[in-house]
Amino acid sequence: MFDSGSGTLFGQWLVDKGVINHDDLCAALAEQGKAGGRLGEVLTKLKHITGTEIVSALAEYLDMEFMPLEDLSIIDFELARKIPESLAKRFVLLAIRKEADGSILVAMDDPLNVVAIDTVRLKTKSEIKIAVSSRKKILEIIDNIYHGSSAQEQQLRTLVEGEFEDEHIIDTDDDDVSGLAADITSEAEASRAPVIRFVDLLLSQAVKSRASDVHIEPQEKSMSIRMRIDGVLREMVPPSRKMQSAVLARIKILSKLNIAERRLPQDGRLRIKAADHDIDVRVSTIPTIYGEKIVMRILDTSSVNHNIESIGFEPELLEQFKRVLTQPHGIIIVTGPTGSGKSTTLYSALNHLRDPGKNITTVEDPVEYRLGGINQIQVKPEIGLDFASCLRSILRQDPDIVLIGEIRDKETMEIAIKASLTGHLVLSTFHTNDAPSTFTRLSYMGLEKYLLASTINLVIAQRLVRRICPQCKEQMELEPYQLKELKLTEEQASEITFYQGKGCSNCNKTGYLGRTPIFEFLLVDNNIRQAVIKGSDESVLRKISHEAGFGGLLESGVSRIKQGLTTPEEVLKVTFTDISD
Repeated sequence: MFDSGSGTLFGQWLVDKGVINHDDLCAALAEQGKAGGRLGEVLTKLKHITGTEIVSALAEYLDMEFMPLEDLSIIDFELARKIPESLAKRFVLLAIRKEADGSILVAMDDPLNVVAIDTVRLKTKSEIKIAVSSRKKILEIIDNIYHGSSAQEQQLRTLVEGEFEDEHIIDTDDDDVSGLAADITSEAEASRAPVIRFVDLLLSQAVKSRASDVHIEPQEKSMSIRMRIDGVLREMVPPSRKMQSAVLARIKILSKLNIAERRLPQDGRLRIKAADHDIDVRVSTIPTIYGEKIVMRILDTSSVNHNIESIGFEPELLEQFKRVLTQPHGIIIVTGPTGSGKSTTLYSALNHLRDPGKNITTVEDPVEYRLGGINQIQVKPEIGLDFASCLRSILRQDPDIVLIGEIRDKETMEIAIKASLTGHLVLSTFHTNDAPSTFTRLSYMGLEKYLLASTINLVIAQRLVRRICPQCKEQMELEPYQLKELKLTEEQASEITFYQGKGCSNCNKTGYLGRTPIFEFLLVDNNIRQAVIKGSDESVLRKISHEAGFGGLLESGVSRIKQGLTTPEEVLKVTFTDISD
């Protein structure tokens, strides 16, 4: 219980102020004697007073500022993050802002914790001013600041709904503003503080939300902003109508694109600073009937692990993959749709193969991640530097290992086959639904079956499934149709504990946090080679592979379910092609 300078106890002070009555205080003191805890917590637990009321009363009692922390725009996020998360959580405190006199205003639930105050003073090398706030609110905002995006989203919303309106920015969609005047206006408006803050917050929120892409899409009378998080697009706070053209112009200026060109697609890049590293952002624009759409691909190297041991292969598949990588020549193809993790798998393979005694060269469009000790080439079709011309030149550069970003046509694959036949190891990606269909697609492109059979060593099909959030993970029961689609008997299902995410602040109410890969291996042995040469269909190749002990994407997904990593719904969503087999 707190004691003021005049000696009046906090509990009695609450009674004197009429916040609680004498019976409430006696009941709380009795409960405190049994269970312990602070008086305010006990009063709240007994529902004699709300959490907000007790914190407000405590602030008044101690003659300190009360901060309800409802308006998140008052928080300096960068300043808050200078206090380590572990420290903020241990002492339940939050740095709010730097005051005019150089001191830092800190919100605390226990404003008399001298150890906490001294620790923050030493950490920030600044004098500390204390405000009082609720424990629940502080911890909620700490989670948002260090892990989530809702706090920044509210900052964006505040910026959109309020501050920007005061700037009287010209709406460049107005019919009276056109041509060169519109370009000049857009560039001028793009330099205004609210626009700069909006774009900065948008990019910062994308990084903190672990977004892979940001979609900015003009509509007839509005604009949509969506972020792809764990493979799913989520609606975010759009800018106000007056702000939209300026936001697009700001992004184009940052990525060194021509703001006057709105009729043709453009590609550019920009770089943003995170806490301790830079993040590359690939920017693509394309004209739509309502204006330019911009997609920004976030390439955060710190969030990608290129350690082959950490990709997610099951132990037996990992050993098989490593064994194939030791082959001196041949082709390894990783297949799957866009965004299925193919590049990460291949970069991990290159990282594993990296050796001063080997000449490794890549041809990519674009170069997404930079790896030391490897020669990486960016194709430039506009000047005739395409995959095929690059590969022809590379083969004169004495390579040991070649990575082709993507097999797009017959000519590229023919050069890859030639490289393999002349003693090179070639790695590449392809777009097919599963591993066996790779041979069918390549045959349709006009490539000889005997060449495919003799040069391709391994085909890996992969997908990414969302991981269950560990904070809200709970058991679930399966529907009969799900068992059937997962190809599980009731007896098999009885030995598995199925989980799902309930949804919490940690995962933004989705029940998922992060992703994990599932794989299908098609190791090209003599049986597979003979079947390919004969022109056998995909079902035959799949059967031979299964008999050799390799499961499909569905089996790999079921394995992830058994490990408690993902849900049946996620697996069925990405392996629907397997179900009809």
